[in-house]
Amino acid sequence: MKTKETKQRDLEALTQSLQSAKSAMVVSFAGLSVSKDQEFRNALRSAGAKYQVVKNTLARRAIKDTAFEQATESFKGVTAIAWTESDPVVLSKAMSKFMKDNADIYTFKSGVVDGKLIDLKQLTTIASLPSKEELISKLLFVLNAQAQRIVTVINAVPRDLAVVIKQIGEKAPEGNAPAAEAKPAEPAQADEAKAEEAAPPATEEAAPAATEETSATATESAAPGAEAEAAPAAEETPAAE
Repeated sequence: MKTKETKQRDLEALTQSLQSAKSAMVVSFAGLSVSKDQEFRNALRSAGAKYQVVKNTLARRAIKDTAFEQATESFKGVTAIAWTESDPVVLSKAMSKFMKDNADIYTFKSGVVDGKLIDLKQLTTIASLPSKEELISKLLFVLNAQAQRIVTVINAVPRDLAVVIKQIGEKAPEGNAPAAEAKPAEPAQADEAKAEEAAPPATEEAAPAATEETSATATESAAPGAEAEAAPAAEETPAAE
């Protein structure tokens, strides 16, 4: 049998532990085996919770002036309490699963989560929520996916620009070819053709001019002889007188 000093130490330890707790669950059990009790303790320990079978009088004194005082009426009969300082959803998941799998042994009385009194139905609802770790994991996945999309877009800009520049480079010779061919050269060819057609008449006109020049030269050459002949004729006229 525990002494008064031992009970006081137990009360102080439980009170101090509950003061820093975020949530607590009160359960009852019947026909509990040692192996099943150990299994339940291991499940709660994996959820980061503490578990203790308590005397109702001691428990009521421990929760006085705390957020768990509203569960005072649950401390009747055989009572055990599980509490946690971490994510209450994890404890709710572990508690809900074990209550469902061992409904013939354990009975859920009440619980307090973030200062609110809950029943078994509300416990099940909370247990269906994602835990803090799951939310963080999903958030990181979303952030990572967005970051990958941003990186993809950023990388796509220079890549697309390079593709555009390449396409421009490939199309540039074809685009400049018509300019290099200089279609306006056709009028020049037409002028050359006209010049060639005009060349023969110029040669034919030059020939008569040359003939005239030759005739003039011949006339000038013949002129001294004609003068020489005309001079004696003039002299003969006085003689006839």
